[in-house]
Amino acid sequence: MVASEARPFCKTGGLADVVGALPAALQQRGEDVAVVIPAYRVNRYPGSLKEVYRNLRIALGKGYLVDLYESVERGVPFYFVDCPELFDRAGIYNEAGVDYPDNHLRYAVLCMAALEVGRHLFRPQLLHCHDWQAGLVPLYIRQFFQNDPTFVGIKTLFTIHNLGYQGLMPASTMAEIALDPRFFNPGGFEFNGLINFLKAGIVFSDAVSTVSRGYAREIQTPEYGFGLDGLLLERADRLTGIVNGVDYLDWNPETDRHLSQNYSVDDLSGKRECKRAVLAEFGLPADNLDRPLIGIVSRFADQKGFDLIAQVAHQLASLDLAMVVLGSGEQRYERLFHDLTTTYPDRFGNWIGYNDGLAHRIEAGADMFLMPSRYEPCGLNQIYSLRYGTVPIVRATGGLDDTIGPETGFKFWDYAGWALLSAVDHAIGTYADPEKWIEMMKRGMRADFSWDASAAEYSALYRRLAAV
Repeated sequence: MVASEARPFCKTGGLADVVGALPAALQQRGEDVAVVIPAYRVNRYPGSLKEVYRNLRIALGKGYLVDLYESVERGVPFYFVDCPELFDRAGIYNEAGVDYPDNHLRYAVLCMAALEVGRHLFRPQLLHCHDWQAGLVPLYIRQFFQNDPTFVGIKTLFTIHNLGYQGLMPASTMAEIALDPRFFNPGGFEFNGLINFLKAGIVFSDAVSTVSRGYAREIQTPEYGFGLDGLLLERADRLTGIVNGVDYLDWNPETDRHLSQNYSVDDLSGKRECKRAVLAEFGLPADNLDRPLIGIVSRFADQKGFDLIAQVAHQLASLDLAMVVLGSGEQRYERLFHDLTTTYPDRFGNWIGYNDGLAHRIEAGADMFLMPSRYEPCGLNQIYSLRYGTVPIVRATGGLDDTIGPETGFKFWDYAGWALLSAVDHAIGTYADPEKWIEMMKRGMRADFSWDASAAEYSALYRRLAAV
């Protein structure tokens, strides 16, 4: 596998959760898996780290010498591409919201280094490439390694985690990252006069997958296709949707070390104590214990539906509820939650930033979890919420629609503030019936979205590809 991030080493979003957990689930099924990611400054290495290759020359741009390091996590070797000039920076993709101007070169070097790992350290039958940062891998095989014995007969799978991020780069960088101009056309990696890393992954891979069945359908439409819907429609026969799993070793209220008290589907008493604790952590009065508490843990962006929340914020505040919010992103939404907390200090609390422990405590302490996304390729928090007995309120799109049904949560379809408000009001009405609410909680807690089922689908897809 080739990716730009993976837990527990570095994380900005759900991609890291997938690349951190799927390989171990595949290993348990008997697959032999290795992962290649960059050696960022922010990486954390919980295990030992050893050098496995020194001064590997990558002939891109002015030329780079990289070192390769290995760490084994849950039985899976992770190879780190160490190139301080490109990766030893304060951020992963950007700083202060501004993308690094040499991202094209940084991830081209990652792609080429991954192929060198395949030649020297781990001989694969298949290369599984994740998102735009790994999109040049199948193209580089075609350009440089077609006759290399390592890659003869090798198959490539490209997984789209979020089509909204495509790795668009100026055409003037083509020579610097050694792209063949023959492929700079609408049938190749060209997109509106730009280089499109993600499009290269789609066009030159043997198969394409995305992270839910619903999202696989949606990205073939103009509404969700971000200009690539026609290409994906043409390749529908090689496009597969496989819903992400979750890591129940990390997300389990029975064993979660971040909680003030653990609990289970058979003994829910600890959940009320978790609610009491999270209210106190946000400085909200204890009289909120008896009203529904809505939790949000998210990146603050239009994609996540925060424009809908902004439309109806004061109507939400008029309902009999409390809300706790963790996240960061667009300043207008950070200001929105700051203003709500200032205006309604007894009912709203917010934490701007990222705090993993607090994310767990919100999942455990909230009664409901709100995800009103404009689009959501898969989503993980709604699945975490199910296991924690925190009933999701979601917009019916992508993976949210795939994973939440009327027996486990509340859905709305129209992308409109009134629809969100109606779903929240419906949830509050149901919460008022304790017997019905507890049954809904328990059905969600018993749902199984472990990586086992997803890994089985990926394994079957790998084998179909290998057999072609």
